[in-house]
Amino acid sequence: MPDIHIHREHHLGFAEARNVGLSWAEKAEKKFDMDCTYEEGDAQDTLYFSRAGVKGTLLVDARQFEMKAELGFLFGAFKARIEAEIGEQLDALLNAPHPAARKTAPAKKKAPAQDGAEHKTASRAPAKAAARKA
Repeated sequence: MPDIHIHREHHLGFAEARNVGLSWAEKAEKKFDMDCTYEEGDAQDTLYFSRAGVKGTLLVDARQFEMKAELGFLFGAFKARIEAEIGEQLDALLNAPHPAARKTAPAKKKAPAQDGAEHKTASRAPAKAAARKA
């Protein structure tokens, strides 16, 4: 079976690398209809992704991303295109502006919520959280 192996080093730190990994999972779920499970660790996170004909992992740590995927027979014919597109997506996420790099604007006062209800921001949960048991 054809395999895809993509390795990217970075200087984002672990917290921002985790955000990039979660962003990639969100895009993979939407664009490629992948089933993604993101497992957070102390020093390394693991994203498991799969769909018919494709399965793999994305390892995320403070210094690098490492993706390994196995392609089924039908997807094997498109290995080069799939590998290039995944690499481009990961590069785009790595080169996107990061919160730490942005200038911070002075904090604005929030207007009180109407009807006495507090406004809540939706938490970002692109990948299904799972506690994989070893």
